[in-house]
Amino acid sequence: MGQGQQEQVATSLAGTVGEEISASLAEVDAELERVYPGDPGTRQPVHTVYVPGDVFAADTVRSWGDRALAALDEHAPDAASFAAVLGLAGELAEPVYSRVRAKLEREPIEDLRVDFEDGYQGGHEDRDAARAARLIAEAYRDGSAAPYMGIRMKCMEAPVRDRGIRTLDVFLTGLVEAGGLPGGLVLTLPKVTYPEQVTAMVRLLEAFEKAHSLEPGRIGFEIQIETSQSILAADGTATVARMIRAAEGRATGLHYGTFDYSACLGVSAAYQAGDHPAADHAKAVMQVAAAGTGVRVSDGSTNVLPVGPTEKVHDAWRLHYGLTRRALARAYYQGWDMHPGHLPTRYAAVFAFYREGFEQAAARLARYADRAAGDVMDEPATAKALGGYLLRGLDCGALDIAEVARLTGLTRADLEGFAAPRRGDLTASAE
Repeated sequence: MGQGQQEQVATSLAGTVGEEISASLAEVDAELERVYPGDPGTRQPVHTVYVPGDVFAADTVRSWGDRALAALDEHAPDAASFAAVLGLAGELAEPVYSRVRAKLEREPIEDLRVDFEDGYQGGHEDRDAARAARLIAEAYRDGSAAPYMGIRMKCMEAPVRDRGIRTLDVFLTGLVEAGGLPGGLVLTLPKVTYPEQVTAMVRLLEAFEKAHSLEPGRIGFEIQIETSQSILAADGTATVARMIRAAEGRATGLHYGTFDYSACLGVSAAYQAGDHPAADHAKAVMQVAAAGTGVRVSDGSTNVLPVGPTEKVHDAWRLHYGLTRRALARAYYQGWDMHPGHLPTRYAAVFAFYREGFEQAAARLARYADRAAGDVMDEPATAKALGGYLLRGLDCGALDIAEVARLTGLTRADLEGFAAPRRGDLTASAE
């Protein structure tokens, strides 16, 4: 049989049947493409750092890195001592420790949010918002910026709505006047309870884009989940899923607010933590609602700070490391960090997570790429997960492209192809 010729086999259905079915599903096909476009393929930061708007300064990113390095010098001055605190396996001790120090020197913060909500105590919000815009614009110009930066405004509830809108306007206007909106701009809308509040944020951004002749849809935002009503509505529906729809393609993330959400459910202060069953339920609903939409989920934070004597710092480090590893295993690849002392264990947990599974993931993806036999039968969806795993490891600095290429025989472009396949690739059956 020549190439391109189809084997002649017996069938029973007229050709028009398939055409009629396709016509009947045309709207569904379009809906799938619109609502579930898949992951955007961009870098996802491993954390978000919140700094009050009245405290944020030109050297905030660098000072957090320096303070984190000083904490390591004081409380874990070498790989062996750091590994002993966290229970790292011997072969991971040196590569994790050296990479943590290098990360703190090179890129201590991946995502920074200047906070004008709960953390803000200043009395000159216009001035502080304008200053934040100026400093962020300068940081992107001189190369000192974190990859992602922006603000958390006040929420859309009536008592603070006008103030939140004005702060956002002052901040965005300042950025535009300083040269334009940076590519790493991220905005956070907190305490969202109803989808209509998300719609209001969309209308607000539309108005700003129109006022400055910006491309429609240029400005996206994160939705912060801090109330029980944002998970389950009064009618029993998953509010968070409706919020994603209400964002009209502008939602970039769902961020879990550990303490506001726990308090909303009446959880006692001593038990408000990211591993509480109430937190697990909320994040599971967020994760399912966001799956396939291109909206990413972020875990919350711990309020136990690594400060004081070494023993206390080590206890806080172990707690933070354990919570971060737990979140990573549940596919929450981002979280909040509240203090510079959290940075060593954030990166230690992330780097250990990717380096522990690196060789196995690389081997599995290489076998899949070569269609070679192995002890695991992987499918396209698993290849997507493996590609995404390796890319996230590369983006944060846990892995190097040279070692990934050596074990997989693949380029970064190859990995991106596996991590973001066409929709049909995931459902097509193997020949």
